[in-house]
Amino acid sequence: MQPESASPDVDTFGATGVLTHFRGPYADGPPPAALEVRAPRLDRFGPAEIGRLVVIVAVLVTFVLRALAQRLVLLRRGSWAHTGSMGLVDAFEVLGPTFIKLGQLVASSPGLFPAPLADACLRCLDEVPPFDAATARRLVAEDLGRPPAQVFRSFDDSPLSAASIAQVHACVLPDGREAVLKLQRPDISRRMNTDLRIMHLLARLLGKTTLGQRTNVIGVVEDLHQVTNQELNFALEAHRQTRFRDNIGAFGDNEWITAPEVYWNYCGPHTICMERMAGVPMDDFAILREREVDGELILRRGVKVWMEAAMVHGPFHGDVHAGNLWVLDDGRATYLDFGIMGELDDEWKQAFRDLQYTAMIDGDYTRVVRVWKQMGVFPPDVGDDEEMAMRIKLVMDPLLDMPIGAVSLGELMRQNLALAEQFGAKSPREMVLITKQLLYFERYAKELAPNYNMARDLFLVKNVFPEAVAEKVAALGIELPT
Repeated sequence: MQPESASPDVDTFGATGVLTHFRGPYADGPPPAALEVRAPRLDRFGPAEIGRLVVIVAVLVTFVLRALAQRLVLLRRGSWAHTGSMGLVDAFEVLGPTFIKLGQLVASSPGLFPAPLADACLRCLDEVPPFDAATARRLVAEDLGRPPAQVFRSFDDSPLSAASIAQVHACVLPDGREAVLKLQRPDISRRMNTDLRIMHLLARLLGKTTLGQRTNVIGVVEDLHQVTNQELNFALEAHRQTRFRDNIGAFGDNEWITAPEVYWNYCGPHTICMERMAGVPMDDFAILREREVDGELILRRGVKVWMEAAMVHGPFHGDVHAGNLWVLDDGRATYLDFGIMGELDDEWKQAFRDLQYTAMIDGDYTRVVRVWKQMGVFPPDVGDDEEMAMRIKLVMDPLLDMPIGAVSLGELMRQNLALAEQFGAKSPREMVLITKQLLYFERYAKELAPNYNMARDLFLVKNVFPEAVAEKVAALGIELPT
């Protein structure tokens, strides 16, 4: 074996046959071009889409009719809508990843879709069948230029988890660090974008109906198209994960919250290698109680990091369901899976800060009115600033003073966005994404800390408005956690 000081340009192997100086294609980070999201056009329709459309329609019709027939023959309980929805989800599972993603979108937005359909789509949140070990090893070799046996001390053929776009395998780096590899499913980009073009065609047809207009089905598909192609860009995901992780400690605190470190030496265009974490999902409430975890404190710390990301740093996590927020065995909490992220532009970032300052610090709703006017949410002639502010204050203040079990900050945000749309203003996807994450956090809070008031928690913004928070904390005579 050659000595450790050998040039990294020369292949040197250890006793186990693993390269001692392996550098993958993204060892120095991804090139700028790799971070661009190139989403194919939705309105392109060719022979491949026509053939796939025939298959999709046949599968959808067959499974829905089969479910309805079974209810009729077997006299099963439940409404016709529930039965048809269950058949539709059966079809989603057969049709593959794009339709699973659609089901996940419906399941995570229950207020936008009929309850039977949203409930049936909860099944899409479960894992999907994994691809085989030979395919996993081939993907590693194609992406990193070497087979797993030459790159890792060990590589587990059985995946830890499998989702619609990727699956995760455990591995051990040459230096002994435990890691995981996130491998993108083969040919997934072409397959999913073909399905998305077909969905867009069907959405345009359905959009002419009352149901299609009520659920904004065209907008749903367009959002799914944007989100899916963002998730398919693994270089962007790893880059944003690194930025999010690096920003956690920007203010010298937040040591109880983390995110997996990306190991760039072992990353490629369709592969992300990162630190392996050990813990339990945030909604595994029985285990958290068994471990005597302070759920409220962990949640407050996690939301604080997320708020700082959204209002100060830039990229914020856009999919904080329980599978992506864990309590680790060492007592810390971690964010996982950065496939969906958002980032507000400077104008909306300031608007979000103004909203939080008003709710948390001084209750001056004229600030909110001015912001909404400036951004086109309220028309200029909507009325006097002070009068509008008083009307908003009378509604908002009593609600914001209630514990989380009695009021939803996320729901209040959703109502604000709905108000904006009534005045003809289009809210950016990122603000909708923020509202969705607040709703997620509140689901955990209602179980872990039902008396907690997220809307008035100064701890969440202590680094965003340090002087104002310090003054208010002193005036109230309270103490914030470390």
